[in-house]
This record gives sequence, structure tokens and C-alpha cells, in this order.
Amino acid sequence: MSVRFRRAGLPGPAILLAILFVPFGKAVAHEIVGNRFFPATLGIDDPGVNDELAFPTVDSFKTGDDPSVRQSDISGEFSKRITEAFAVSFSPTYTHLGAPGGLTGMGASGFQDLETTFKYRVFRDPEHEFVMSVGLSVEWGGTGSKSVGADPFNTYTPTFYFGKGLGDLPDTLSWIRPVAITGQVGYALPGQRSTTSFGTDPNTGGPMLDTEFNPQVLNWGATLQYSMPYLKSAVIDLGLPDFINHLIPLVEGSFQTPVANTFTSGTRTTGTIQPGIVWVGNTFQFAVEALIPVNRQSGTNVGVIAQLHLFLDDIDPRGIGKPIFGPATQPTPLFRN
Repeated sequence: MSVRFRRAGLPGPAILLAILFVPFGKAVAHEIVGNRFFPATLGIDDPGVNDELAFPTVDSFKTGDDPSVRQSDISGEFSKRITEAFAVSFSPTYTHLGAPGGLTGMGASGFQDLETTFKYRVFRDPEHEFVMSVGLSVEWGGTGSKSVGADPFNTYTPTFYFGKGLGDLPDTLSWIRPVAITGQVGYALPGQRSTTSFGTDPNTGGPMLDTEFNPQVLNWGATLQYSMPYLKSAVIDLGLPDFINHLIPLVEGSFQTPVANTFTSGTRTTGTIQPGIVWVGNTFQFAVEALIPVNRQSGTNVGVIAQLHLFLDDIDPRGIGKPIFGPATQPTPLFRN
């Protein structure tokens, strides 16, 4: 799950119906491709399709507004598989905005627009630790509060996801084999070309109409990961403490570039670089990352984000963790006592 990033896409009703009748393959808990486990990451979405609950995700940072304000979010995401390869997720976010300039009584709080994501895994190659998914995210306009910037119109974001582990490298490069790369590219399409509101003329003080054009935005990002569980299980056991063997250090980059209808937004790319670490267990993971803005428009200080993520397909494989259509998931422990 990501921090207010628009994710994932799937084409239309005909595709959705076709997906429901795709033959079921062997069900596997988590997104495990060959020997590779792809963890949930916080800046961009992981390439997998699973039954999961991310709650809570909390973050705090200073926005790129002028003047900048402190933004704090509490969010969650529930993902449910319809078939072994197709899932639907729901992501509410509650936002608190501090007062500009530290003024008291001037902040705002409320929910962002509810986000729904339809995601379908189209390809998985265990031998080469490679997986691809496509999806469609919809932010439902009018479901959030205008006071925290929620839009009154829908936004649709078709997205492509991928993950590639380097475990197929030769033994001479064994120390690089725990490395994995994931990424996503999405194109956010607002359902309304522009938004008009009443404002105040700065010269006369009288009323005036203020029109803001809603840009089409390219959302893109990637992660670079080094899996200590993979190092121990598939390369070499160094006899490290058990806590270390559960860690996946990583760096994420997530960016947004306005590319069309940019009359009032401009075309400057914004985003964050997010170094962090994931601790992975058999039924949950915990992650924490720094939020480093790439420019002034992206933020004015280093923020932080943390998340508790539950693997429902391992916690209850025959209940809430079972696909609605298809066999129960076979739990795949990452660590054995």
C-alpha cells in the first residue's frame, strides 16, 4: 500500500467477467514466485494479488504548500481475492492538516476520497522470479472532505506492476541474488477537466470565479530490495541472529508528473525517496520508511511512514483468506521453527 498514491488498473466489465472464468492455478499464500517473496511496500504497490489487511498505516510530513503545513494520515487497505489471480481492495484514509504558520484553531481533519483497486496478475515465471499485474484504481469523488483536499470528481488510474528477483544469476554473482526490483507505472485520469469555485479578487476584494484545471498525471516508481530471508534460504546461511534473517532493507522512489491539462498545475515532477526496512514473519510484516522529498514542491522536511500488514491468506486460509471462487490457499511458511 502507498501513501496517497493512485494505483492500479483493469480495463472494463468484459475483462472483469472474463477474469472470473480464468482456470484456477495452484494457490500460494503471499506473492511468492519461485524462491522469491515480494513484500508489501509503502511508496508503491507490490506486484502481487493476495488476501491482506494493512492496518494501520501512519505517516507524518510537511507538505510542499506555501506556507507548508504538517500532514498526518492514518489509513488502511483491505484486499480480497475474487479468484486466485484477481483481487479487489478498498483503501480509506483519514487526514489531519496542521494550521499554516503554526496558528491555532486553523487546521482541518477529514477523510480522503475512498479508493478502490481492481488488480489482476497476468504473468508469473517462478524460474526467473518474475511477476506482472495490471489494475485499475478508482478514487470516488465526493466521498471525502473538501477541507483536506478531497476531490469532488472520480479519478481513474490504469496501472502496470512488475517484480523481478535476481535469483537466476549465476553462482559467481551469488551475493547479488537476494536483490529484487519492483515497479509500477500508472496514468491518472480525472473525471472532470476543471473545477470552478468562488474566490476573492486580490485587487478589488470582490467575488470572482476561480478555475483550476485538473491535470492528467503519470504516477511512477520503483523499489530496490535486499532480502535477508532469501540470502539465508537460497544463497548461504551466515549464522546471523534470527531477527536479522527476517529483514528486507529497501529503497523506494515514488513520483508524480503532470503530463496533460497542466494550465494551472505546471509540469514539475514531485515525489519522495523512501529508504527503510521490512521485518517479515509468517503471518504479518512491519515496515518503516523515511519520506525524503525530491524538491521544495514535494515537501519541506523528512517525514516518516510505518505500517502493520497482515497476511490473511496465511492467518485463515480456509476462511477470509480463501478466494471467493477457487480452492483454499495452501499456506507457505517463510520461516520454520
